[in-house]
Formats: sequence, C-alpha cells, structure tokens
Amino acid sequence: MCTVCGCSEGETRIDEQEHTHGHHHDHVHPHDHAHTHDQLHDYGQGPAHAHAPGMSQSRMVQIEQDILSKNNGYAASNRHWFAEHGILALNLVSSPGSGKTTLLGRTIDDLKAEMRLSVIEGDQQTAHDAERIRATGVSALQINTGKGCHLDAHMIGHALDSLQPEQNSVLFIENVGNLVCPAAFDLGEAHKVAILSVTEGEDKPLKYPDMFHAADLMLLNKIDLLPHLQFDVDQCIDYARRVNPRIKVLQVSATSGEGMTNWYQWLKTTQQLLLIGD
Repeated sequence: MCTVCGCSEGETRIDEQEHTHGHHHDHVHPHDHAHTHDQLHDYGQGPAHAHAPGMSQSRMVQIEQDILSKNNGYAASNRHWFAEHGILALNLVSSPGSGKTTLLGRTIDDLKAEMRLSVIEGDQQTAHDAERIRATGVSALQINTGKGCHLDAHMIGHALDSLQPEQNSVLFIENVGNLVCPAAFDLGEAHKVAILSVTEGEDKPLKYPDMFHAADLMLLNKIDLLPHLQFDVDQCIDYARRVNPRIKVLQVSATSGEGMTNWYQWLKTTQQLLLIGD
C-alpha cells in the first residue's frame, strides 16, 4: 500500500494559473528492489496487507494508522467546510483511460447552465485536464502530486483556499488515475464515484475490491463500445455487488450520451437531499 512505498516523497504542486503551492508528505520507504522469483508471493498477507523489505508488519500497520489518522483529521475539516457552504463534493476515482475526464467534461457542458459547478483535478504531472475543464467555462484547479499516486485531504484543503467553490454548488474532485491508493484516503467528500470502462474487463471490482467497496456509485462507461467487445455487463455488476451490495450502478457513454440523463438525475437528487438535510 502507498502508505509504506514512499509514493509521495516528491513535491506536490497546486496550480490555478499563476497560483502554486508545494508541500511534502510523510510516506516512507521507497521500494526499488526487483523480484525475480517464479513462484507466487502474496504480499497482501499479514495485518498490514502489504510488504516492505526490512520492515515488520506491526511497524507497517503503525505507519499506516498514523498517516490515515492524520488524513482523516483533515478530511473531517473539509467535510465540515462543505456542509457549512452547502457543497456536494464528489470524489471521482478510476484507473487511467476510463474516460473520466471526457465524462466530466460532458457533464459540465450539459449541466453548467442549471447547476453551480467547479473542479479539482489531480494528476501526477501536467495541467492538461484542468485546461480541458476550464475550456468549458467552469472554475478548475490543478493539483500535481509528483510521485504521489492519490490526492489526500490536506491537498484538498489547500486547494479549497484558492478555488473557493460557490455556495450550494457541486464540486467534482477528479482523483489521480489509480484503483488502489485513493480508496484509503477520505477527502471529506460525500460520495466516491467509481468510473469503470467496459474496455477494462468485468473482473475489475474483484481485483480492486477496496475501491469498489468504498464507492457509493459505479458508472460503467463507454457502453457504446459493447457491440465490439466481449464484455459481460451482468457479470461485472454482479462482481461489484459481491464486493459492495449497496453500490448503485449506472451504464453510461460519455461519447454517445447514452445513459447520461440517469447520471444527471442522480447528481440533482443527491444535491437536493444534501440541501434538504441542511
């Protein structure tokens, strides 16, 4: 797990055109060793569910607990700020190539006239996705995580200082493309939304169960490609519900627009429920 692999030892930058900010994280022990064994090694065994040469499982558990505890404190502050301002914050998670940014761009184009929207973009490098989102006319801020494989709540708190989302709005947080580490890091969001493309294989929920267990909604994207693929939609949904019986699944295509109205209705209903709750 990234809490022991040293993935965030590089500098994090938060850029909104001319605004930049950098800080370092507490992750330790980069792994640069190579495994040449032919047999299967299950490094998910033990209480830490991870492996780092020279480090005991109990030490790894303590490091992970410390990092996640600190993150959860920042997440609680973010969640309080969102609640005070009536902001529906959604953490969009997926592997690279799921069509997450394309889906987000179409969503913004279709809803910006009737909903207040803003975006925080997370990538290891470049501001390309933030530039694509800004082209839609909504505010977007880029966080470059360097070596980091996920956003964390501290990064989001700093980003909010600059972005300042509008009252009673929807904030989309597009996480770094990764189906492992973002599952463990609460950003203060109301919901994690997992985007899975039909080009990725229907067994992804079983391969990355922590992510799909943490998500409240799965968007099965690129369904316009189904006639050209051997992808079992029912099997994929069954796998997702084995991992998380409460997960809601919507089938969409950001390219053709199929199913997108159901996604938009979910957004509107979820925001209404949040505002009523206030």
